[in-house]
Amino acid sequence: MRKKSLLLFLIACLALALVFTGCAGNSNNSNNNNNGKALEDKDKLVFGGARSLSGPLAIQDESCFGPVYRMWIDEVNERGGIYVEEYGKKLPIELKLYDDTSDMNTMITLLEKSMVEDKVDFLLAPISTAFLHAAAPICNEHGYLLIGAEGGAKELEPLMAGLPYFFSLLNYATHQVDPFVEMLAEHGIENAAIIFIADQHGIEYSGDLVPRLTMAGIDVVFSRSIPLGTKDMTALLEEAKAKNVQALLCCAYPDENFAVFTQCMEVGYNPDVIIFGPGICLEVFPQIFGVEATHGVMGWGAWNEKSSPAMADLAKRLTEHQGGNRNVDWWGQAIYYAGLEILEQAIEKAGTIDHSVLKDVIATETFDTVIGKVWFENGGVPAECYPGQVGQWQNGIFEVVAPSDKATAAPLIPKPPWPTQ
Repeated sequence: MRKKSLLLFLIACLALALVFTGCAGNSNNSNNNNNGKALEDKDKLVFGGARSLSGPLAIQDESCFGPVYRMWIDEVNERGGIYVEEYGKKLPIELKLYDDTSDMNTMITLLEKSMVEDKVDFLLAPISTAFLHAAAPICNEHGYLLIGAEGGAKELEPLMAGLPYFFSLLNYATHQVDPFVEMLAEHGIENAAIIFIADQHGIEYSGDLVPRLTMAGIDVVFSRSIPLGTKDMTALLEEAKAKNVQALLCCAYPDENFAVFTQCMEVGYNPDVIIFGPGICLEVFPQIFGVEATHGVMGWGAWNEKSSPAMADLAKRLTEHQGGNRNVDWWGQAIYYAGLEILEQAIEKAGTIDHSVLKDVIATETFDTVIGKVWFENGGVPAECYPGQVGQWQNGIFEVVAPSDKATAAPLIPKPPWPTQ
């Protein structure tokens, strides 16, 4: 009898032990990760990745996203870091970047090294539309968030549903071409010519511009691709001049854009409208070529200090952070800063650095940022969230000229003449 009672007692004890073990295993302990294992203590968040710190794309790290993420990291660290609830403390940021030398294969190798070997906490996006296009599926495969920077994502739009870890940040052809073409039509522009580089950026913009110009009744006199790094475009410019092309649209990167700009002046070709891609939106553009020469030149973007007090303050802080050097990108920098604000707010809302959780927060929440309220739809930012789509240099200020409801100045069409030599 005693043996039977002892056996029943042991069974009861075992049952209670299993119950308590189960309760402990199901507890929502902030020190446990998704696998129920205790989190290792952390003393920092490592941001890594591969960016073009040298080579032809390096100007974009020097003058576009680069100044923004460097300032943001310093600002975060001055505040003691980002508060992460699952660790119960603020974690400062350490930067661990590799130079991909503007080479895509190198970028892919170093990006994977950052994720697989270094196991960084977060990634900074690579530079250019083509690099972003290559990086997005790789990061998705590894379960790493990738919030875009210098690059569009038009070709990724149909794939976004299958890339839940990728968020396209910068506005691009899909957002910009329609208000630009509407502006041309409203000002009586009858024809246009397009020069575009034979990479993802140029192909996307030219591919959107041609049909929309045609639909608006604007004749496309020619649309010609040039290899990346082409130095001499005078033959194309002479052709456009001879055919009285009113609007010249150059869909290229800074090196090609600057070359076309200077060669237009050299051959005496002054179209009513001239617009360029990345590089023209940089403060360095009028610093190099002068306020008078750049007056009336358009570029994609845009924002400026008139857009809002928050954006005026951002421009001031960026300048101060660079020792008084007004190195501002009037297309992307406010948007890039908003992307970093979104990530910081998502971490604080979720209380974790688990990317599988953060991607859902970013995909579903609305965030208060320097450019206003921002949210994502199918992995991209809706057009109405942006402070502007087209900018134009007017007396040394990159004014927002389209769409009209975001404009900080009326567009100068026709463009004023080049300064006399």
